[in-house]
Amino acid sequence: MAAIRPRSTVSAWQPQVPGITEVFHARFTEHAYPAHVHDTWALMVLDGGRVDFALDGERHGLGVSDAVVLLPPGVSHDGRTVTEAGFRKRVLYLDTSVLPERLTGAAVDTPLLADPALRERVHGLHLALTERDPFEAASRLAFVRERLHRRLAGRAAEAPEPGPGPGPGPRRGPGGLVAVRLRELLDARVTGGITLEEASAELGNPHPTHLIRSFKAAYGLPPHAYLTARRVALARRLLLAGMRPAEVAVAAGFYDQAHLTRHFGRHVGISPARFARSGRS
Repeated sequence: MAAIRPRSTVSAWQPQVPGITEVFHARFTEHAYPAHVHDTWALMVLDGGRVDFALDGERHGLGVSDAVVLLPPGVSHDGRTVTEAGFRKRVLYLDTSVLPERLTGAAVDTPLLADPALRERVHGLHLALTERDPFEAASRLAFVRERLHRRLAGRAAEAPEPGPGPGPGPRRGPGGLVAVRLRELLDARVTGGITLEEASAELGNPHPTHLIRSFKAAYGLPPHAYLTARRVALARRLLLAGMRPAEVAVAAGFYDQAHLTRHFGRHVGISPARFARSGRS
C-alpha cells in the first residue's frame, strides 16, 4: 500500500505591525508555484526539507540552514518542492517602509543571505508574531530591518542605476519602455482588467504580440500571468481582512469564485476558504 502523504497546512494572518502585510507559515508536501511577482518583499526561512526557486531567470536551491531568502517586489520568481518530504517555511511579506525598492538589484544578485544572526532575528520575530505581541514584534522587526540594510546597502551602492519603472528595471532591449508603460497600465487596472487592444491603443498601437514579447522579455513572465499574480495578492489581503471568498472573487477581478479558487490554489497552495480560516484560527 502506498504511503499517504500528510496534508499541506497553512497559517496566514495580517499582524498589527506596521511594515508587515502578511505572515505566512506553510508545510507543503508537493507544490509548484508558477512564475509570479509580489508587490512586497518576501523574507523566508526554511524549517524543513528543500526548495528550489528561480529569481529573475536564475535558479537557486535551499535546504535547512542558517540562510535567509529575500525576494524583492516586482521581480518574477517561482518555487517548487524537491523531495517527497516537501518543505516547511515561514514567510514575512514586508512593504517598502521596511526596505526601499532601491535595494531590489542587490537582492536579485544575492537572494540567499547566509547569516546566522539574521536568521535568529527573523526566528524571534516570528515567535513574537505567533504570540500576537505587536509591541515586541515591532521591536524585533527594527533589528531585522537593520541587519537587512547592513547586508544589502553596500551591494546597492555598487550596483548600476536601475531602469525606469518598479523593481530593478526591465531587461535592456528595444521593448523596455513599452513594457514599463504596459506594466503601469496593468497596475492601474488590477481589478477592472484591460484588453490587449485597449492596451495597444493606450500605448501608441504597437502590435499585441509585440506587447506580449516585450513584457515577457523585460519582466520574465507574460502580461496575463503578471495580472493574475497581482489579483491573487489582492485576494490574500481581502480574505485575511474577513471578506468571504465569493465576494473576494469579484473584488479582486476574477470572473467568479471558481476562477479565484483555481488560480489561488496554484499560487498559494490551498483554497481561498482554507486560507481565510487559517487567518481566523
